[in-house]
Amino acid sequence: MIGDRVQVMGNSGSGKSTLAARLAEALDAPFVELDALNWLPGWVGLNQTDPDRFERRILEATRGERWVAAGSYEKFSRRILWPRLDTLVWLDLPLPLLVSRFLRRSWRRSRSGELVWGTNREQFRRHLLVWRHDSLLAWIITQHRRKRRNMLARMSDPRWAHIRFVRLTSPREVEAFAASVFSVWSDQM
Repeated sequence: MIGDRVQVMGNSGSGKSTLAARLAEALDAPFVELDALNWLPGWVGLNQTDPDRFERRILEATRGERWVAAGSYEKFSRRILWPRLDTLVWLDLPLPLLVSRFLRRSWRRSRSGELVWGTNREQFRRHLLVWRHDSLLAWIITQHRRKRRNMLARMSDPRWAHIRFVRLTSPREVEAFAASVFSVWSDQM
């Protein structure tokens, strides 16, 4: 069993929200999407503009005994969520797969005009301008190694010994893990 308080982390395009929503359903727990708590209209991020408000939103959304959170925001997560976590699922997928998924998703959202986190619309062209500070494509590429290195260090840090870390490195592993959680959950019903 993965416990009552779970966080799914990974780089952009890894499938954090998709897996977390599935786990929340399987565990009959609230689904908390950190991006939805962070982003205001016009792509204004509380993590940058009002970190105290972002922290309050995270605390409010995870005040119950059970929840599944999707998203990284590692600085905030380590302080607010990790002391209470049972399991952290890390989607450590290969960089080419992340880039491919991101490009397809961003293109689809941009073409359809889909609202993202209720208030914003994807701007595909902006992400291709990798020299810009707000290019998510550049972020994925430049942060991949650093995120992996940091997470590997955190997994062996004794401060986080109470957390069960689950590292998934392929879509096949992600599916097998999700299936195992659903299997355990249905056996308990």
